[in-house]
Amino acid sequence: MDYKTVLINASNLLKKYNINNPILDSELLLSSSLQITRENLLLNLNNIIRPTENKLFQNLLRKRIKKMPIAYILGYKYFWRSKFFVNNSVLIPRPETEIIVEEALKFMSTKKPINILDIGTGSGCIIISLLKEIPKSKGVGLDISKNAIKVAKINAKIQQINNRIKFVNSDIDKFKSGKYDLIVSNPPYIKKIKINRLKEDVRNFEPQKALDGGYSGYSKIETVIKNSLELLKRNRKLILEIGHDQANQATLILEKYGFYINKISKDLFSRYRCIVATKY
Repeated sequence: MDYKTVLINASNLLKKYNINNPILDSELLLSSSLQITRENLLLNLNNIIRPTENKLFQNLLRKRIKKMPIAYILGYKYFWRSKFFVNNSVLIPRPETEIIVEEALKFMSTKKPINILDIGTGSGCIIISLLKEIPKSKGVGLDISKNAIKVAKINAKIQQINNRIKFVNSDIDKFKSGKYDLIVSNPPYIKKIKINRLKEDVRNFEPQKALDGGYSGYSKIETVIKNSLELLKRNRKLILEIGHDQANQATLILEKYGFYINKISKDLFSRYRCIVATKY
């Protein structure tokens, strides 16, 4: 069977199970099974698949049918300018989270080294991306999950910045080390009651601790803000990702702790997604 036929059969199967992007997913899974790039696959659609390759591909397809996210099946996800290793110990990096990096680079000089803290670092994608953009800077990635820290350390090594970053397995309430020029965070902000309403591939596979924002959806956001007050230098920035309907309440919490709101940014769908604030 040639690659083209294999892809048609696979995309039809994924479509039957209501998988989004069945064609793209089929191409990504097949190129992974063949150990070639997707571009190379599409340029060689008349090639014949080997039985061992097809067996591996069918195994990957079965995982996708069960709604396992494509990033976990492949073991990686692109974020900002880099490819990050991921597994089900960490949230899958999302395009909207890149806004944190984008806004940080607007407000912070890339020519002057800074000290960065990432609260709830997960895969490390935010702080690693920032450290690659701001030479000679150093940072700390904090997470309550030991397994997430393991993933972040792997990514720091892959991106060759492990000498400029330290990862700490700790709750933010117990972390009192250092003063920072920039604090970034994508905290859990989904209301507990809404977790079971999330898409199947999210609620069944991604770590709930990284999603659950408590009863109100603001408990982790407020914890990050409160602790940032102690950890941030005066006149320096805190950049937070928030839910699309949380801008007003998150602003009130920031102002309660004495932060000045510089900017509330929207994502590609024109939904509020990120707040930039200054400690005074």
